[in-house]
Amino acid sequence: MNLVYGFDHEHPRPPMELKGLLGGKGANLAEMSSVLGLPVPPGFTITTKACQAYMLGGWPGDLTAEVDAQLAHLEEQMGSTLGDPEAPLLVSVRSGARFSMPGMMDTVLNLGLNDESVEGLAALTNDRRFAYDSYRRFIQMYGKIVSGVDGEAFDAIFDAVKESAGATLDHELPPDALAEVISRYKQLVERETGAPFPQVPTQQLRGAIEAVFGSWMSPRAIAYRRREHITGNEGTAVNVQAMVFGNRDDNSGTGVGFTRNPATGEQGSYGDFLVNAQGEDVVAGIRKTLPLEAMGEIFPGPYEELLEIFDRLEAHYRDMLDTEFTIEQGKLWMLQTRVGKRTGAAALRIAVAMTKDPRIGLTQAEAVQRVSPEHLDQLLHPQFQTHDKPVIATGLAASPGAAVGRVYFSADDVVAAVKRGERAILVREETSPEDVHGMEVAEGVLTSRGGLVSHAAVVARGWGKPAVVGADALVITGDSFSVGSTTVSEGEAISINGTTGQVVLGELELAEGSRPEEFDLVLAWADAIRGNKLGVRANADTGEDAARARIYGAEGIGLARTEHMFLGDRLPIVRAMILAKTESEEQEALAALLEQQRSDFEELLEAMDGLPVTIRLLDPPLHEFLPSIQEVLEGEAAGNLDDQARELFTAARAWQEQNPMLGTRGVRLGIVKGGLYKMQVRAAAEAAKARKDAGGNPILELMVPLVVTQAEMALVRGWIEEELDSVLGPARSGLYISVGSMIETPRAAVRGDDIAEVADFFSFGTNDLTQMTFGFSRDDVEGRMMPRYLEEGLLPRDPFETIDHRGVGELVRMGAERGREVRADLKVGVCGEHGGDPESVAFFYSVGLDYVSCSPFRVPIARLAAAQAVLAERGSEAISTA
Repeated sequence: MNLVYGFDHEHPRPPMELKGLLGGKGANLAEMSSVLGLPVPPGFTITTKACQAYMLGGWPGDLTAEVDAQLAHLEEQMGSTLGDPEAPLLVSVRSGARFSMPGMMDTVLNLGLNDESVEGLAALTNDRRFAYDSYRRFIQMYGKIVSGVDGEAFDAIFDAVKESAGATLDHELPPDALAEVISRYKQLVERETGAPFPQVPTQQLRGAIEAVFGSWMSPRAIAYRRREHITGNEGTAVNVQAMVFGNRDDNSGTGVGFTRNPATGEQGSYGDFLVNAQGEDVVAGIRKTLPLEAMGEIFPGPYEELLEIFDRLEAHYRDMLDTEFTIEQGKLWMLQTRVGKRTGAAALRIAVAMTKDPRIGLTQAEAVQRVSPEHLDQLLHPQFQTHDKPVIATGLAASPGAAVGRVYFSADDVVAAVKRGERAILVREETSPEDVHGMEVAEGVLTSRGGLVSHAAVVARGWGKPAVVGADALVITGDSFSVGSTTVSEGEAISINGTTGQVVLGELELAEGSRPEEFDLVLAWADAIRGNKLGVRANADTGEDAARARIYGAEGIGLARTEHMFLGDRLPIVRAMILAKTESEEQEALAALLEQQRSDFEELLEAMDGLPVTIRLLDPPLHEFLPSIQEVLEGEAAGNLDDQARELFTAARAWQEQNPMLGTRGVRLGIVKGGLYKMQVRAAAEAAKARKDAGGNPILELMVPLVVTQAEMALVRGWIEEELDSVLGPARSGLYISVGSMIETPRAAVRGDDIAEVADFFSFGTNDLTQMTFGFSRDDVEGRMMPRYLEEGLLPRDPFETIDHRGVGELVRMGAERGREVRADLKVGVCGEHGGDPESVAFFYSVGLDYVSCSPFRVPIARLAAAQAVLAERGSEAISTA
């Protein structure tokens, strides 16, 4: 197989289908060039296979010859030679991975310039300023990316020369001043690297290609891939393309355009544009951009051509596209296209609109696949509930949602603040790929420069982070920023609105996000696709949570944690039960708890009328309802313990365990304190009867936690049946109440056949099952050990976020299969937090579970993920013709 292909190469399949080989950028350049016949500067793609070989063993032996052959073909197409002293061919060298990774890898422009060819370019164009500006840009990019020179050192030189020349804007700098910049840049490179700036164009090309390969493993690229769950072994392609110059003169320009608004989904012209500039000027936020519509006034012909190309691209790709283009002396050139990143609201609007657009004609199944779980998650983000604090600045609304946090001015400081438990907002003049680790954990992002397609805007939109960019009233100085007479220092709180672009001094209250009308429509399509393949329930402990979950489409409650009902003003009653010295004292406390529990259960059954409600009997150890030993010791040392406190102290010591998560909890606690479970069962039965008497349709499921043997389950089930008979009579008042087991230990999963003999259903508690399978304490490994394990590649994912297929997942599969061997009608679900993770949902579907359960806000995500798992099983051809 070749390692290098020209854009005009005739592939056996459409190039757009070869992203794994050509990378996303290379595949789309070839598609635009060879299939659509759009004006694309010629070039060639070095494949991802070459990058993989490079990462394994260095520069591949055949690569030089293939690059030389394709370069010769490019020179023939362009009628000029790379670095020719009289008529030089200049090229760009850009990365292009299979998956879009905006700004995460490196680009070098104007390659081929040297001390001789720059004079040839000046003579050829009759424009010394343009030639020198192109050369200084090349030295700076090459010096920073290939030679590793600090980019700020170049900026300092350029700013100093600009100041001495009295220039305000970059393009105002005269040729002689640019010559001074070039000279000082070369001195900087030689001083920092110990070698002169390279003058041989083919050496420059080799260095740039290797730098792009190397950037695949840069810390920022690794961080981005980890965040986006992209594997690290695919590598990036490299695209070498003839340069066209948006900075040629005032009859030239460059821009980034979307075929639809990526923030709202509206049709129309949307993007950023600059006259007399190169593409990096637009995305880096160095200059204040013009809206794309302004191009229609400045360059009406190319603008009309661009809009026509937008229509052709949408009809061809059947999606919203993101494009980069350049105008060189009035001629439009397309430099890139890719499926555009979009907000959640835009994704829904575009998906629904394209089912109605006859040019595109998406099926409902295709529309469901165009919306990602992350898009839905964005729409559930909070918005501001109050607006009673001063707006100090307004920028561009780059990524919707509201964020409140303390101001920090570096990515590292944001990370440190979040580790301390603070909410933080990253404030920068403009972000760069080096800031992604801070952007990932920040509540939101605020920049004083940049446009709607700047790095900050694109990354924030992709991650669903609220962002305001281009708030040019902000003046950032060290560890503070000022707007007029207002100064905000590091650590002070602000609120940003990524929907309106407003920056507010102080903390505003946040309220639940709103859903566009397309939200429920797309989820209805998803439910129709999902059918009865995988149900989606919610974890809810209050009537309010249950009602919200039902609004979000929950098909029942998969986990009601009764321990959450024992807190607050009920804690004294629980403690009274624990401290009881006689059976009558204990029964008195249990009777008081029964009243409270009955009311709780009635609320849940009413909110979920006609849908199943799974009530888990008490799970945690009793010491969790008592003061910690440390608290009591501190009180004793201070001499302020009263008699009741001393009683609690004695009880806390009595119930203290070395490893409480493996101690007297769950079914073990129910056996030790039998009256507790009997009280809960009676309360649930009475609540169900009350709902039935009121005309409701309660569907009650009682779940016993932490079962490891059949004998445990049989004993407790016997007690449960006795209580149900006592309350409801042998006929159970016409109610069917099922009794099941929570499977949380490896033994319970392996012995699922035994436990199924005495259980009506299984629900896998994957949080504890993960802890016990890995031997990890979730509370301890997340902050210290897990980040290092992920960074070193010792684990592919955090197993507490995404199910571990080969370990925990295999136990789930095994437990379900063995249980169903004994009882074919055994219902099997999952109630751990994995139930709301899209990849985990797909796994649970693949092993044939009946339902997943997750938090109410994750219910829409699980519904969509389940439908997409069904579609993945059907295949693309079935989806497109559905």
